[in-house]
Amino acid sequence: MAETLANELLKVLVKKMTDEAFKRVARAHGIYNELKELKKTLSRIQDLLQDASQKEVTHKSVKEWLNALQHLAYDIDDVLDDVATEAMHRELTLQEPAASTSMVRKLIPSCCTNFSLTHRLSPKLDSINRDLENLEKRKTDLGLLKIDEKPRNTSRRSETSLPERDVVGREVEKQQLLKKLLGDDGSSQDNFSVLPIVGMGGVGKTTLARLLYNDTKVQDHFEPKAWVCVSDDFNIFKISNTIFQSVTTTKNEKFEDLDKLQIAIAEQFKGKRFLLVVRPFLSCVE
Repeated sequence: MAETLANELLKVLVKKMTDEAFKRVARAHGIYNELKELKKTLSRIQDLLQDASQKEVTHKSVKEWLNALQHLAYDIDDVLDDVATEAMHRELTLQEPAASTSMVRKLIPSCCTNFSLTHRLSPKLDSINRDLENLEKRKTDLGLLKIDEKPRNTSRRSETSLPERDVVGREVEKQQLLKKLLGDDGSSQDNFSVLPIVGMGGVGKTTLARLLYNDTKVQDHFEPKAWVCVSDDFNIFKISNTIFQSVTTTKNEKFEDLDKLQIAIAEQFKGKRFLLVVRPFLSCVE
């Protein structure tokens, strides 16, 4: 769940930098441009996090990239806290009478008033900006993209790709489930069936599902196929749209109405033998 934490941290940082009092202090101390560049880079990195959430499951390098981003986010937060403290100090100085202001100043840490913010923070910001830009540059090597830049089905392929040589000890379970999935055990009399894979977290449910999904017999047996994640914040329109985009051959078709979207999905599945894998959100990001 490294992506979830990183995303929340970045949201907090960006929100801090949009505060007007914060920006006034940054301008007054000559660090506004550095913070402006920092915010731009953070926003660009935020655009990559949805893709990173899907790839960190099977790509160790992406998980390490997210961990590095988290550590850097904490460093950024320390710098922003310095600016926010100065902003609070300025606001209170402007608003309070002299006597009250004197008391307030005593409450502000002396380290925040002893030196100019410019001298203390400029070197830190320069270093942070360099580190953050280096993280952003690694997106090409890691294959990270903005979600709306991704080719159709890239998300599904990256989630479901799993070299079989890296998986051991699951052949018996795989063959048992494969038999059920292909309908060879006579257990399904309907024109559709639901095959749950249940168990405690960490026992390899997702790995087993990927093995089945990528099996050549399954590839030949089912068309179309879709692999989607469902979060606790259940959004039927979003899920339906993900399914449609996974199976359609029509590019850039968009829907505003749920009924029309589901009719379009039904048309894609009509008369076909299809496979739909639904995963809980936590298994997508752990």
